[in-house]
This record gives sequence, C-alpha cells and structure tokens, in this order.
Amino acid sequence: MSFVSGFKKLPRLVQIILLLIPGVNWITEIVVRVSAAMHGKAIKQIIVLILAIIPITGVLLGWIDLFSCLIQKKLILT
Repeated sequence: MSFVSGFKKLPRLVQIILLLIPGVNWITEIVVRVSAAMHGKAIKQIIVLILAIIPITGVLLGWIDLFSCLIQKKLILT
C-alpha cells in the first residue's frame, strides 16, 4: 500500500488537519510525493517532489493541496 492511497483513505477532517499545520504539512507533502513518484508517473511526480522539498515552495504547495483537498477530495498532481 502506498502513502497516497493511505492518505486518501483517511477521513477528510484528518487530511485537512495534516495539511493545515505548516510543519506537518511539509512532511506530509514530501512523504506523499515520494510515494507517488515510486508508484506513478515518475517525471511529473519527481518535479513536484523537488518543489515540495524546498521549504518555501513545499509549504506553499501544501496550502494549495489543502484547498484542493477541500474542493476535490484529493491532492493536486497525485
């Protein structure tokens, strides 16, 4: 089981809480993106992973994923 499917199986409230807290948000982004890169379309996921590793863009990407999770019930580009 990948972290992406594990994250999608979590209740929405837990997903939102994980993406709402900035430090946890960044770690969640990196873990989910590494898992997505190993199990999906690698080039696109590796580019997003590199952006997520950089602290400023990683936290910003996490906030974008928070709104994506609220609207679409999934992270962007996963």
